[in-house]
Amino acid sequence: EGFLLVFSLTDRASFMELSRFHKQILRVKDRDVFPMLIVGNKADLEHQRAVTPEEAQTLAGQLRIPYIECSAKIRMNVDQCFHELVRIVRKFQEAERPPAKSSNSNKKGCVVL
Repeated sequence: EGFLLVFSLTDRASFMELSRFHKQILRVKDRDVFPMLIVGNKADLEHQRAVTPEEAQTLAGQLRIPYIECSAKIRMNVDQCFHELVRIVRKFQEAERPPAKSSNSNKKGCVVL
C-alpha cells in the first residue's frame, strides 16, 4: 500500500540511491505518484552525519515525498514514521476513490396521475 524509503544519515551512498528506488517503485507500480515517505535513520549519530537535513528535505521536495528523521536505536520517531505512512496511504486511497453519487433523497419531484 505504501513504501518507506529508508536511508542512513551516516551513509551518503544510501542517500544517493533514493532517487533510483523512487523511480523503480513508480515504474513497477506503473504510476506517476504512489504513497511513500523518506526516512533518514540513525539521527542519534549526529557527529557521524553525512547527509544534512537540508539536503534530505531538498530531495524530498524534488520527489514530492514527505521526509522525517528517526533513530531505531533510541526509538525516536519510529512510530511516527509508520503513522505518517498510514496517513499518506489513506489520503492517496481517498483521492483514488471515485466520488460518491449524490443521493436522490434531497430531490423533489412531481407525479402526474
